[in-house]
Amino acid sequence: MNISNSIKYVGVNDHQIDLFEGQYIVPNGMSYNSYVVLGQKIAVMDSVDKEFGDEWLQNIEKVTDGRVPDYLVVQHMEPDHSSNILRFSEKYPNAQIVASANAFTMMKNFYGNDFANNRIVVGEGDSLNLGDRVLTFITAPMVHWPEVIVTYDSADKVLFSADGFGKFGALDAEEDWACEARRYYFGIVGKYGAQVQVLLKKASALDIKTICPLHGPVLSDNLDYYLNLYNIWSSYGTESEGVVIAYTSVYGNTKKAVELLAEELKALGCPKVAVNDLARCDMAEAVEDAFRYGKIVLATTTYNGDVFPFMKQFIEHLTEHNFQNKTVGLIENGSWAPTAAKVMTAMLEKSKNITFTETNVKIMSAMTDDTVAQIKTLAKELI
Repeated sequence: MNISNSIKYVGVNDHQIDLFEGQYIVPNGMSYNSYVVLGQKIAVMDSVDKEFGDEWLQNIEKVTDGRVPDYLVVQHMEPDHSSNILRFSEKYPNAQIVASANAFTMMKNFYGNDFANNRIVVGEGDSLNLGDRVLTFITAPMVHWPEVIVTYDSADKVLFSADGFGKFGALDAEEDWACEARRYYFGIVGKYGAQVQVLLKKASALDIKTICPLHGPVLSDNLDYYLNLYNIWSSYGTESEGVVIAYTSVYGNTKKAVELLAEELKALGCPKVAVNDLARCDMAEAVEDAFRYGKIVLATTTYNGDVFPFMKQFIEHLTEHNFQNKTVGLIENGSWAPTAAKVMTAMLEKSKNITFTETNVKIMSAMTDDTVAQIKTLAKELI
């Protein structure tokens, strides 16, 4: 893949992986992206996962056409991007490793080598002169690790964005960008919205025509679309109008209440109702929906004086990723001492700008006419 006449793609597709970072389902695999900048001097941008070192080095050989790389730029130290640094250094012993100070500390921790005699430490605004072009480095701490830098090539107006603007899925998978990029963002980067906002502000000062992330496709058309979504996501705004309902149900009674609420919302003209059975759905998909829409209903049973485990796990995922700026409705079920609404409210008490609906639905074991009336009132309040 040619990014430009001077920038070549040398990454790999991984269809062997089942869980990314040990938890995220990736049915269409993952890409580990790496790029070669062919100036008068050659810079390789990042490595790939350890299982694909041979393929990566072969890709570099192919695009360099007999020339020897001068630099390996390490923007991010997660092993899926850094695990072939030693192999690169062994193959190209005269090449220098370029990274932040924190990255070199991590190299020592991960791989036992901090390249003290063969490294260039860079920080905010530092540059690397390749002769006919200059790479400028921008620090991006906690997007989503502390050592991260991104790199701007002013000659071709390319931003190498590290894990920013990444997505799940290999490059040979045909799928909607936003869906898997959103799930990737909120699962992996979402806690660090403030830091992403800082990076977006820095990027706004650059003339960018192409974004080259470490996962997912290179972005070059309609960049305003991607930048706008990242701004919404990182500011915890509402991307889509609608209501997401996340529920657990033991004997089906809470599920019936959720189904009725969904019907009422649709009848009232709600543009989208996204329903997630937390015991059966992909938890990351449910988290994605919770951040995407402006309104959410949490419906669960009281369980051992607490809430059902999948609901507890779900809310913990939300609060861990800085859940905020939402309207929340609650449905609780309990056969003798319902406490689920109280527990869920307490779990969200540290979340910013949460508005609870006036109507909380209480089910005592099974639905009644009174329950139905409460659900209809809740639906009207949400709309």
